[in-house]
Amino acid sequence: MFDIQHAVLPTKLPLAAFYRELLSTQRVLYRKHMAWWTAPMVAGVLARNLVRGRTNFIRSIMNYSKVYNVEKMLADHAQPVHYELPLPPRSATDERQAKSSQLYIHAPRGRAGRSIDDSTERFVEATRMGAST
Repeated sequence: MFDIQHAVLPTKLPLAAFYRELLSTQRVLYRKHMAWWTAPMVAGVLARNLVRGRTNFIRSIMNYSKVYNVEKMLADHAQPVHYELPLPPRSATDERQAKSSQLYIHAPRGRAGRSIDDSTERFVEATRMGAST
């Protein structure tokens, strides 16, 4: 769910309320930018994307209420998690100050964390930032 639609970190609001607010805000922006006076600009963007075979934008316009709804987003959260970020340990002193070691960064898992072939693995290792040559 690492896209711009789903909450991947804890929210202050209950998840359903968070998504209702998020979608309400998106609808306001959508209506503002999809009005009759923006039609020529939107038509140009659609035409350029369609010429290149890109249909995501037009599908998102046509299916907005089907794709972006609270029930669907909550159902996504009910799916099994395949790539979970651990929460940092809570500090008893001051929760507002995070140390760099507590940020949401996964430690490298090496080849076990990827399914790539040998030549790609050598390329990854050779071009890794900070690798000595």
